[in-house]
Amino acid sequence: MADTGPALSFSCEGATALVTGASRGLGRAIAQALARSGASVVLVARDARGLEETGEGLASLLKPGARSLALPADISAESFPEELQGFLRRAGAVPDILVNNAASQGPIGPFWETDWNEWSGSFALNAFAPVRLCRLLLPGMIERGWGKIVTLSGGGATGPRPRFTAYGAAKTLLVRFTETLAEELKPHHVDANAVAPGAMASAMTEAILAAGPSLAGEKEFESARKLSAGTEGVTARAARLCAFLASHDSDGVTGRLVSAAWDPWETLAARRADLAATDVYTLRRIVPSERGLDWGQT
Repeated sequence: MADTGPALSFSCEGATALVTGASRGLGRAIAQALARSGASVVLVARDARGLEETGEGLASLLKPGARSLALPADISAESFPEELQGFLRRAGAVPDILVNNAASQGPIGPFWETDWNEWSGSFALNAFAPVRLCRLLLPGMIERGWGKIVTLSGGGATGPRPRFTAYGAAKTLLVRFTETLAEELKPHHVDANAVAPGAMASAMTEAILAAGPSLAGEKEFESARKLSAGTEGVTARAARLCAFLASHDSDGVTGRLVSAAWDPWETLAARRADLAATDVYTLRRIVPSERGLDWGQT
């Protein structure tokens, strides 16, 4: 299995991270980045063989005393919380870090033409499963007085994405949830952030190609076709950002949506005060005066 980037200086020594969607792509790269930073890693995904391959690739990256564990499971299943709790208890693993990476593209096409059950059902994986995982793991983080939640955002969270309404709406939900949760968690020294990873080749790219331009639209289809040629650098940078936000180095950076591709996230540890005092890297409503218009003011 190919490695995904240089050694990291971020420290997660002694921590345990749970990563969903860890059987391939970005989830695998995040697991590698966390292992390099010193964390033990709990890998979760539906693809048992993919998880096994990820685990094999982590063996040479784990620091002394760290370990990797794999749980093949569907995080959107009603039985998953009980299944996870039993697995963690038997393994003696206590996650301090949660990386919500698992997602699916959901139905593609004009909203009114998509299947309603498929549209609404996509929220089980893309929105409710990561929220439920936060609810499940947060009490332990709060009790220990430290923790990190990193949730992957995606296309449609910060602007309209026609023909991908379910995915975009679910990701927007997660970003606003992350911002609000971060405010609640500040007294407990638990940070919650969202990551815009950037466009990369993935299973969701494959779904767009399979849907074709008639459903996905010419622009989305052409973009997916170009991405299928390979985006290893984008994936590696997004994984490193996740490791930074999971580490002690980012303590106090919270409630933000950070772009792996465009934001100077390597400097954010030194900009905690600026972030805390502003709405930088958050969702917000734009008023007329910000666009040079003199109407609508009271």
